[in-house]
Amino acid sequence: MSSTIPKEALSILAELTKAGYKAYLVGGCVRDILLKRVPKDWDVTTSALPEEIQKIFPESVYENKFGTVGVKTDSEDKTLAIVEVTTFRHEEKYTDFRHPDKIEFAKTVEEDLSRRDFTVNALALGVAEGTAQELVDPYNGQTDLKKEVIRAVGNPEERFKEDALRLMRAVRFAAELGFVIEDKTAEAIKSHAYLLEAIAKERIRDEFIKLVMSDKNGPAWGVAMLEHLGLLKYVIPELREGINVGQNKHHIYTVWEHNLRALDYTAQNSYPLEVRLASLLHDVGKPRVKEGDGPDSTFYAHEVVGAKMTLKILDRLRFSKETIEKVAHLVRHHLFYYNVGEVTEAGVRRFISRVGIENVDDLLKVREADRIGSGVPKAVPYKTRHLQFMIEKVKADPVGPKMIVLNGSDVMKLLSIEPGPKVGWILSALLDEILDDPKKNTKKNLESKIENLGKLSDSELRELSEKAKDKKEEFESGLEEEMKKKYYVK
Repeated sequence: MSSTIPKEALSILAELTKAGYKAYLVGGCVRDILLKRVPKDWDVTTSALPEEIQKIFPESVYENKFGTVGVKTDSEDKTLAIVEVTTFRHEEKYTDFRHPDKIEFAKTVEEDLSRRDFTVNALALGVAEGTAQELVDPYNGQTDLKKEVIRAVGNPEERFKEDALRLMRAVRFAAELGFVIEDKTAEAIKSHAYLLEAIAKERIRDEFIKLVMSDKNGPAWGVAMLEHLGLLKYVIPELREGINVGQNKHHIYTVWEHNLRALDYTAQNSYPLEVRLASLLHDVGKPRVKEGDGPDSTFYAHEVVGAKMTLKILDRLRFSKETIEKVAHLVRHHLFYYNVGEVTEAGVRRFISRVGIENVDDLLKVREADRIGSGVPKAVPYKTRHLQFMIEKVKADPVGPKMIVLNGSDVMKLLSIEPGPKVGWILSALLDEILDDPKKNTKKNLESKIENLGKLSDSELRELSEKAKDKKEEFESGLEEEMKKKYYVK
């Protein structure tokens, strides 16, 4: 067992022990060692007080009131660059269901473990001379690891009132480990789900990300469990709108089931966070636009409504601006139609221009998830493979404003005009011509084009720019009726 403990952690334990203090690895790293998993972080608990820890480790940081000192190790491994060393402690009252009203340092590791959330995390491992010597397990965490059970330490109601985020953490740990939640713990979660309202959105976001990024079956199972335990309405209530909402003849699952299956596909394939979120939310707008019922029901503009909902959902959960915009963009453009032989190279260039070359791969991943979530057998049919071929064929062509050989400054210089919307209208018209024929992307040709465009009135330029934007939709336009039949929209 000790061979799995990194030298940085062993060194810290050795120094504390050498100085006459008790010291143990504690919590998740011990759990993961016992499960033969690679720990994501390494935590130490000790009888040494914070100021005593700092004397032993001068290269350390202590900027909190919880007795946790960050010991710098200079390790190249990010999980070991700073090891948190915390004095044994116990806590009293949690008026805000988030922070202890009072913290006192404890004398024994058993007292410290009594404040932990779940039995599988209430474990401490003593190490001496590089060898595991003592496993402290007062709440039978080893037994629960073998039974694959998540169980609260002591009284589950008390544990959840201490920190309401533990309500989500129980689901997340179960999803990550492939465990089940013990009955009394689950009942306590249900009866105390409302406490999640007291938790900062940032903390909920971080826990949700960990859940969504768990392996294999974990994410879809976890989101379903959030709903089962009454927690989802405090996280993403909009997803609940799809429960029991039937779809048309191209779907055998409800909107809710479809979204979960799409998420599951992305997890099975280890896709990145943005793709997982977009797949989970890609049809979130369907319940709000549904018309009719049965096999001919319609969901007109659900991708537009869904993108707007996604913006609000992720903003509410305090995701980064970059993530919010990327996920909403994928949701907005997930519904596209492509048929071999019906879309020109210019149409594919316009498609790339519209969605962004940097988003194409992820958009296709969301499409895969959408297909599998609908119950079809193939994630990547021939049509998609042909589209990928076409994208590969034209992606080196100019497909965006930055790829035009002349820029806004050139336009202003040639026409002797100031910055303004006219510059943008002209660039839009230039890009439209280049998307049709990349060979026209030459300085000589574009200078001539700019001079001719400069003779037009503002209203004429604006109209030309709008037509260029409409032409970007050629990927679907011209095939609109067939697309409508395929997707049953008006």
